[in-house]
Amino acid sequence: MPNRPRLTRLKTRLLKWSIITLLTITLVMIIHNALQNYSPNRDPLNLFHHEIHTGLTHQMSINLMPILNFLDNHDRVIGVTSYIETALLRQMPILYLGALELRREPAIEDEQTRDMLIRMEGRDEDNKNIADSDLDYTEDALHIDNATLLNFIQENTPQNEDTTNIPFHENPVKQPQYEPFTPPPKPVFTYDWSQDFSYQDLIDNFYAIDPTTQTTEARINLNSLLHRDLTIKRNASNPQILIYHTHSLEAFADSIPGDPSTTIVGAGAHLAEILRDKYGFNVLHNTTAYDIDGRDYAYTNALPDIEQILKDNPSIKVVIDLHRDEMRDGKKLVMDLQGRPTARFMFFNGLSYTKMTGPIEYLQNPYINENLAFSFQAQVAANQFYPGITRKIYLKAYRYNMHLLPRTTLIELGAQTNTVEEIMNACEPLAHVISLVLNGY
Repeated sequence: MPNRPRLTRLKTRLLKWSIITLLTITLVMIIHNALQNYSPNRDPLNLFHHEIHTGLTHQMSINLMPILNFLDNHDRVIGVTSYIETALLRQMPILYLGALELRREPAIEDEQTRDMLIRMEGRDEDNKNIADSDLDYTEDALHIDNATLLNFIQENTPQNEDTTNIPFHENPVKQPQYEPFTPPPKPVFTYDWSQDFSYQDLIDNFYAIDPTTQTTEARINLNSLLHRDLTIKRNASNPQILIYHTHSLEAFADSIPGDPSTTIVGAGAHLAEILRDKYGFNVLHNTTAYDIDGRDYAYTNALPDIEQILKDNPSIKVVIDLHRDEMRDGKKLVMDLQGRPTARFMFFNGLSYTKMTGPIEYLQNPYINENLAFSFQAQVAANQFYPGITRKIYLKAYRYNMHLLPRTTLIELGAQTNTVEEIMNACEPLAHVISLVLNGY
């Protein structure tokens, strides 16, 4: 019979080395994250302390409370089964490291996994993994201690956000009449770019990053975002801007069933009209529906058409995929602008990168930096001319067909709780913001 004391000692040693290995891996990950987020302007001691606290707390929640951790932070891409598998592997550090290396190898991804990611891209763009109460996501994009800005936002935000409005189209006699919208002749305020905006400053003030992805200072830095030339010359004779809708069926609180003019497609038509008539751009509006049979393959369905349109119209320099967001009931994205109830909007970027697998090799995007610059410059223009009208730029893992041209953006215009009137009113400031970027204000 085996020697029981000897077996006990062996088990104790194995347990001890497993714990040491796990702690070592955790410490290495913390140091790695600290170095990634390091900025010369930040106190390295405080940063390291923060990383240790965050890393250990996260690791403890994974190891000691895996079910609660899953319910709180799970990534819908991997599902329950994969999460349990990962949670079990974390208890065996050596095997877990091996599994991570295998996951980083694109060759092992089968067609089923690839298909799953593509389907998630189709349905996942408006399903944010951040709680509605998170200020980074649902509240104002500006978190700057500036009295002028704060007063502007307060004065232009309705106190009552009741979503039970009488539908706009049901009261034709009482439809409000407004004075023509007048773009502000100058910014409400201007950023002082002479100050040193570190990577963390830019993240804190301009971005909300989905838990499925991550970015780096190589992508998010002021020089690359702010100083990239995105201007184009206006030419009414050839198409310059393409507007389309991957999710054409998205509607609003008082949309008329069967009437696309009261959906996101109608908003696209109105935005195109303003860009043409007021700002002199030649705009092509594609109204084809790509989500008739569901959202799962909407981006895949849209891609051949958009590629063909761009091939037939090489003069197009800007692509806008116009959506509306999904909010919890009772949450309304609206502000008062020149006496008009106006929906708020958000710029959105896909990074073709997941935390779990790294770069998504079959969803490559050579124009990520240009796309990020376009949304950043639009966000800056919106913040300066219409403080409070945008939420933070949202960064997510997939590509969302943003790989076809450098000036490609996805815009979430309001949400399902907004009225058609609020959405149409928002097209005026949105068109102005787009023109500011393309004209190089």
